[in-house]
Amino acid sequence: MTMITALDTFDVRFPTSRELDGSDAMNPDPDYSAAYVILRTDDPSGLEGHGFVFTIGRGNDVQTVAIDSLAHMVVGRPVETVIGDLGAFARTLTDDSQLRWLGPEKGVVHMAIGAVVNAAWDMAAKHAGQPLWEFVARMTPEQIVDLVDFRYLTDALTRDEALEILRSAEPGREDRIARLMSEGYPAYTTSPGWLGYSDDKLAALAEAAVADGFETIKLKVGLDLESDTRRVRLARKVIGPHTRLAVDANQRWDVDTAVAWMRELAPWDIAWIEEPTSPDDVLAHAAIRRAIAPVPVSTGEHCQNRVMFKQLFQADAVDLVQIDAARVGGVNENIAILLLAAKFGVRVVPHAGGVGLCELVQHLAMIDYIAISGTLDGRAIEFVDHLHEHFIDPVEVVRGRYRAPRHPGFSAQMREQSIRDHLYPGGRVWTADPEELSEPVRL
Repeated sequence: MTMITALDTFDVRFPTSRELDGSDAMNPDPDYSAAYVILRTDDPSGLEGHGFVFTIGRGNDVQTVAIDSLAHMVVGRPVETVIGDLGAFARTLTDDSQLRWLGPEKGVVHMAIGAVVNAAWDMAAKHAGQPLWEFVARMTPEQIVDLVDFRYLTDALTRDEALEILRSAEPGREDRIARLMSEGYPAYTTSPGWLGYSDDKLAALAEAAVADGFETIKLKVGLDLESDTRRVRLARKVIGPHTRLAVDANQRWDVDTAVAWMRELAPWDIAWIEEPTSPDDVLAHAAIRRAIAPVPVSTGEHCQNRVMFKQLFQADAVDLVQIDAARVGGVNENIAILLLAAKFGVRVVPHAGGVGLCELVQHLAMIDYIAISGTLDGRAIEFVDHLHEHFIDPVEVVRGRYRAPRHPGFSAQMREQSIRDHLYPGGRVWTADPEELSEPVRL
């Protein structure tokens, strides 16, 4: 019997703050980081599972320790038992009574669980010889429903309702797979819009994004209204009237501030305002949505679990939501959120960027299209062109569309050299003068 023999963790950090990549009103100098985990086995083929939690620098060590704290529930388990019932595996991690006290089902422990669950999914898809999106999309409705923990959800979504959603999406699955393989999945880009970029850099990158086929770009806002108005006006002039323009405040505002600010930006035809206020404040999002309609309101990348998403939907607080592959409890909980969104008719526009988030969340969006919502209408996956070269199976975006991954697994595996070079604090990127590195580090 093949066993899981080790859970190894790594504190991997990239010095993106040097160029202000990723900068926004709430996070002005992020160092994109990954609390990285490898599930090792004694399988003769070298079968492993890879996963991670995305952070932005300080605290990545705390997140890494949280992942390591789960080893006692993972190491020594038979591989077949884990990958044969990934719903039960996820529930054993969230149900540990002592670690659960630190949540429950939120914060660094829940994100750690998500990393380990995602690593198990990576292992399962590799074992099956399929990319994760296809591995899940070809499951039966009953198998998919068995992945979901319906505790706390049944007042909004029952198991039977979820089964009906999945069964309704069964017709046309093969046609959608063929379309996905042929055409890809729509993307939008935030690469031009970081708050630390100059106006000239914003304009040049926005123009390039449109030329590259992106139909939506997103700008970071929220620090200074005069500056935001200037940047939004500039972006609209560069991209023209037909490319969509979204904005993201990264939780910067109170309700009244958000309403006043967005009324100033609305004349430039805003596709949505993302994270206008605290990600935990359902009623504030609902109030903002009522006040600034018809500008759509969105949130989700910092929502800590399926219960928060359920309340956002029940309160009519959002027009669309972001899911994040590494924020909640892994693939299983994200499937629950996708089912909730389908039940309430809310668009899902996944959050990505960071370290490896594009690589992961593309699979979840494709699962949604093939097996759950069955539609691409109003959908797109965020794309940020940073750090993909550090992954074995990096995303491929062509003419503004994600190409469906073909390599087995969850696209989570980083290159060994990249891990070694970016280990914190001892990796060469952190110990050498940037100008003295023998091989320049491309960020």
